[in-house]
Amino acid sequence: MSTATVMAGIPATNLSLFRAIRFKVGDPTALLVVPNPQGGTERLLIIRDIEMERAKRHARADRVHCPADFEPAGGLSGDRETATAQAVAQCLVTRGVTRVAADRSLPLIYAHFIDKAGIALVCDTEMGVLERRAKDAEELAWLREAQRTTEGAMQRACETVARASAAADGTLIHDGAPLTAERLRTMIDVHLLSQGYENPESIVACGAQGADCHDHGHGVLRTGEPVIVDIFPRNRKTLYNGDMTRTVVHGAIPPEVARMHAAVVDAKRDAIGAVRAGVTGQSVHEATLAALARHGFHAGQPAEPRVAVISHGTGHGIGLEVHEPPLLAMKGPALVVGDVLTVEPGLYALGLGGIRVEDMVAVTTSGCENFNTLQESLDWR
Repeated sequence: MSTATVMAGIPATNLSLFRAIRFKVGDPTALLVVPNPQGGTERLLIIRDIEMERAKRHARADRVHCPADFEPAGGLSGDRETATAQAVAQCLVTRGVTRVAADRSLPLIYAHFIDKAGIALVCDTEMGVLERRAKDAEELAWLREAQRTTEGAMQRACETVARASAAADGTLIHDGAPLTAERLRTMIDVHLLSQGYENPESIVACGAQGADCHDHGHGVLRTGEPVIVDIFPRNRKTLYNGDMTRTVVHGAIPPEVARMHAAVVDAKRDAIGAVRAGVTGQSVHEATLAALARHGFHAGQPAEPRVAVISHGTGHGIGLEVHEPPLLAMKGPALVVGDVLTVEPGLYALGLGGIRVEDMVAVTTSGCENFNTLQESLDWR
């Protein structure tokens, strides 16, 4: 039985395919790993004809073809995606392939034409998952760069809050106008755009809004209240993401907020100290919970006014998407060398707000490398 593997889709949006070929294009594309006459395999890329020369220079493939190179007897469809799927099936037939394994991202149209060609198709639900987790040197460099850029945006944002003036009613004023969550998000967006990054809506949650860990925040920012700033941009060229959170307070820091912050910083330190290859994501999360418990805080959902709890896991994998496997949470799997993770413990209290501090780390055999260097205090003056 001759077996091949197939990945297909649009690399600009099918990020598993993009990672496999390291070539960004907005047209239907397929990567086939097929047997060769020497007993090994070769990587065939089927791509739109006008992209072939660029793909030959940059894509991770042994051979580059266009759909017309594998035109079936009935001809190719005028629809690009259909034509690419037809060509994939015809290529497999010409190579004598009788069985195909595909990953979870394979579009149904490719499965349709592979099946129509009489080739057995199986979905390997774990194909590429572990490989995508274990970042290679190029990916690690891209993630370090993304986090450095994120730190630059974070520093500007937190310093803007800390150095604003306060009106008589506590509203923060920046450049003669109220400083709102919306204004600060725009400043973050503009900075990141100038650095070659696109930025989903950042979290800028002031005061009581921060009690909901995913409330993006709105309205004026106020003195004496914690402001959670969570920024997670994507590099427009490499497609790799940054992700970090800091919390800033303008003016006097309330004792309750200072106590929550001290607990979160200790929890982040202990969680990072627990990260190494072979340790489970659950163990890392348990280190977070133990540190918070030492300060008198526990897990749960915010329910009682001014009673702070951690309402989420410790973190998650990151790479081509902001949220990737593995989870640092209960039932989280064993970590592998090259996993890149966020470590982001937080505490949230109704009527008071939230505290979250987040770093990005890469798993090594003996521990981890922390990509962050930016300070983590509440005072950014």
